[in-house]
Amino acid sequence: MTESASIQPDDVRIIRALQIAPRASFAAIANALGLTEGAVNRRYRPLRADGVIRVAGVVNPGALGQSRWLMRLRCRPGSVAAIADALAKRDDINWVALGAAGCEVTCATQSRTREQREDLLVQRLPRTAAVIDINAFAMLRQFLGGRGHYWSALQGTLSPREEAALGSGGPPFTESPVVTREPLRLTLEDEELLDALAADGRASLVDLATAADLTPGRASRRLEALLQHRVVHIDVEIAAAALGYHARAHLWLRAHPSAVKSAGRTLAQEPEIAFAAAISGPWNIHAVAHTRDLDELFEFTSERIGSLTGLQSMEVSPVLKYVKQAGTRLLDDRLVEPSSARARR
Repeated sequence: MTESASIQPDDVRIIRALQIAPRASFAAIANALGLTEGAVNRRYRPLRADGVIRVAGVVNPGALGQSRWLMRLRCRPGSVAAIADALAKRDDINWVALGAAGCEVTCATQSRTREQREDLLVQRLPRTAAVIDINAFAMLRQFLGGRGHYWSALQGTLSPREEAALGSGGPPFTESPVVTREPLRLTLEDEELLDALAADGRASLVDLATAADLTPGRASRRLEALLQHRVVHIDVEIAAAALGYHARAHLWLRAHPSAVKSAGRTLAQEPEIAFAAAISGPWNIHAVAHTRDLDELFEFTSERIGSLTGLQSMEVSPVLKYVKQAGTRLLDDRLVEPSSARARR
């Protein structure tokens, strides 16, 4: 499955169903979509094996009291690939992208502890000779991302009746502070559950219970608590190029301070936008856009983003390639499951 043309209409419907209810059984998805359980199973497995989609539990460090940061690194020519690869290997780096100019790496931290974050931002990167310049931005308010976007470019794939039949795979995303004021303390069993979900967000309750040494009932209740407290969300990661979206860009926006919230909320409604957050620094909004080609990117940014009330300036930084997204490595625009996930299959 190497071309977007090989993606069938029912594949896209199944992907959309998983966005809405990522842990729904094949039987439930089949019932909602009017397919057979066997058909859903036969389509899902190659989509996963070929790196088109991956369902995984993604931890939100903000629910544990830790801040999240974006970084832009300007690197010496010839060093960018090695630096991006080294960053992608770190568990506390959620995504890594190479800028189209070939000398910039953009990434996001998911540090679980202050020590882990400071080791990266204060100790390791500044001492790397190949890194010429570092800019770090704290996320201040998240408008869209994770369970919030469901990659809204696929909205309309299913009818309202089909979507309603799927229920919900977790609490809906609402705009919120990045760091909660009442962080949750994780138990050893919680950590084991989170590790199992990171490997496979659709792991059965029996498998989760085994991983955490709990009964299935206790594992179910603990998972529900982690979802409700937003410690983890079940993310359906999609290889955008497989669905025909070949132009990706990071948008760095400067809006008038009084317009940051309204601009962020407007961005969150745009189907091309997969992530949007208010950040510290000279650019006060960061967003990620997916479009089919550069011409569509130009039309989108010049007409719809350019007309945002209060927008003062914008930088459009096309992505050469993603090395990692939502904790998953990519190779040739396809998601690569970690060895732990492959071992559990």
